[in-house]
Amino acid sequence: MILSHKKKKIALIGYRLSGGGSDKVMANLSIFFERQGFEVDLIIVLDEVSFPYSGKLVNLGLLKNKSNGFFNKIKRLWALRTYLNENNFDFIIDFRFRTKIIQELVLARFIYNSKTIFTVHSFLIDHYMPNNSWLTRLMYNHCFANVALTNEMKTLIERKHQLKNVVMIHNPIYLEEIIKKQNEKIDLEFDFVIAIGQYENGIKQFDKLISAYAQSDLSQKQIHFVIIGNGDETKLKKAILENNISGFVHLLGYQNNPFKYLSKAKFLVLSSKNEGFPNVILESLACEIPVVSFDCDFGPRDMITSFENGILVENQNWEKLAEAMNLLISNEVLYQHCKEKTLESIEPFLLEKIGKEWLYLLKAN
Repeated sequence: MILSHKKKKIALIGYRLSGGGSDKVMANLSIFFERQGFEVDLIIVLDEVSFPYSGKLVNLGLLKNKSNGFFNKIKRLWALRTYLNENNFDFIIDFRFRTKIIQELVLARFIYNSKTIFTVHSFLIDHYMPNNSWLTRLMYNHCFANVALTNEMKTLIERKHQLKNVVMIHNPIYLEEIIKKQNEKIDLEFDFVIAIGQYENGIKQFDKLISAYAQSDLSQKQIHFVIIGNGDETKLKKAILENNISGFVHLLGYQNNPFKYLSKAKFLVLSSKNEGFPNVILESLACEIPVVSFDCDFGPRDMITSFENGILVENQNWEKLAEAMNLLISNEVLYQHCKEKTLESIEPFLLEKIGKEWLYLLKAN
């Protein structure tokens, strides 16, 4: 135990415990903090739970009604304020995206009543901080810390908003969970490559990735393409039909256990316009599966070393992406070398190591 007498209390606040990368980070850190002797409360605003976590769950999503009107939002905001006041937390860590300026100003200045850490999980930092730097400083310069996921993201925030309290901590990978879940059986009888992510917006560019797959040699070699995630499938289905590869592309929807698919893929492909620090790359490497990824801002270049644990491709060069997929399939020596280096490459990101960086930030180590 890190604490000799009274447990320190920490509140982790997110939208849900399902689906998103920041939600996964919150769940993983809850496990680490409880192991270190913290009393952990996880506060979520949507009633969605599928990730393993530790601590006490406070599900404000149960207070949400169908209309989700003004008074219902005020009710949940008041419930949050009351809960924070009653529990006197030592730290609050906020993992949500934050786009509603008035609401976030109220939370940052008047509701959060303890040492507060705000996390930023995307290259699109305006999803977490107002474009107006005066407002950003008003909301976030007074807090305990703002956590960026890469040094490039930290520099971007500091240059744009002149914040003085930005620190860099990568996302962690919870290897124990992956080892436990990756060996579950799947009902796919073919070789495949895989892409994973929500496609409720265009950032993942799965429709274009389907076209790049069609331009590659993979279907000719009877290697299929599996996509795991949720969102509007219209563009994806259109791309499948236009490229005449209906028998080779499989949209499996959201999966509570993506690791059982990842571990059986030939490799993962990431084709995003931008990222923050994509957990799926670490998860793929943890399954001993190489990665082909655009060298987009931010994250992939921090995790992938070309021709060591995968291939980094010139950003948004779709022809080069198809070539990289072909290379990793055709060059067995390169493929096996990358596969052998996967586990070694995630060692700096293991939950215990990243957790120590959080303890240092909290000055609880």
